[in-house]
Amino acid sequence: MSEPSFHKKGQSKKASEAARKDALHRIRSAQSTRRSPEAWAAAIQRGDRDALGQAITLTESSRIEDLQILTAVLNGLTPNTTTHTASQRIGITGVPGVGKSTFIEAFGQVLLNQGHRVAVLAIDPSSARSGGSLLGDKTRMDGLSKQASAFVRPSPTSTNLGGVARGTYEAILLCEAAGFDRVIVETVGVGQSETAVRDLTDAFLLLMLPGGGDELQGIKRGIMEMADLLVVNKDDGDNRPLARETASQYQQALRLFPPNPGGHTVQVQSTSALEKQGIEDVANAVDELIDQWTQNGWFESQRQSQQLRQLDGHVHALARIARWNATSSAADAWTRLQREVAANERHPLDAAQEWSNLTQPPAP
Repeated sequence: MSEPSFHKKGQSKKASEAARKDALHRIRSAQSTRRSPEAWAAAIQRGDRDALGQAITLTESSRIEDLQILTAVLNGLTPNTTTHTASQRIGITGVPGVGKSTFIEAFGQVLLNQGHRVAVLAIDPSSARSGGSLLGDKTRMDGLSKQASAFVRPSPTSTNLGGVARGTYEAILLCEAAGFDRVIVETVGVGQSETAVRDLTDAFLLLMLPGGGDELQGIKRGIMEMADLLVVNKDDGDNRPLARETASQYQQALRLFPPNPGGHTVQVQSTSALEKQGIEDVANAVDELIDQWTQNGWFESQRQSQQLRQLDGHVHALARIARWNATSSAADAWTRLQREVAANERHPLDAAQEWSNLTQPPAP
């Protein structure tokens, strides 16, 4: 008797084919029962978590068809039933090992205790080689994700720069429509490109580890200038004296920075996410900032500027997508250009300019 051939994970060809057919059946069944955009929007505003999660999946897609459905869903949301104007969008980033997930879980619990509904959009890095993503933040925020008034959704960056996913702004709008009035966006890390979250959120928190000197010099000045609140985490145990000293050093360093456009003085606070100490002070500080910005007009002005930047970003993104869905002649040209660049017959910039010219719409 011949031995069965096996595919990945030890599956036989027969089992693999059966699994493939089963997956296709589930996909086709889901497509046949897909809600209309209006019904989808209504389900989101009723707090249907499945509908919300499925809509956020659309924000991560680069398929024109999915983006058209997402647009229809967003247009179907009724503005006067959302928490848009009363919401807070809070961006959180920090150096590796600072304990972002532990801090966010403790921070989210404080917000829940204050009567808020909390959504966490945790952005995980995608591999530039395989495109895969660990998406492990939901397991690291296990306590928060089990709360009835909380929603934790990991999303891949899909190799996007800026530490956020492509559709994070739309995901925020969907969470607000579902009744979450505190939306936390956690970036993948901190670095020169991790400032895109500043264009998505109202308040931007930068988490730091205890330690001065080299630590103070090593952090990128650009992201420090964008932070609305600096938080020195791990202020506990033997770290406590160092954490307090670090907070003092950062507060002194911030005096050398240019004035904040929101008109506020950036404060430095120390916390222990592990011991849940100082977390409520951070939440109160964010509330005070939002109140100040609401009174001086910066809150609304900032949101309007962010919407215009989203418009600009979507125009460029959709132009790229359109190019990949160009005519067969353009696709042939792309294959030729790739071959010429790989053979060192064309400079990449020269080939890119030809590709751009080929896919530009004709002048009116």
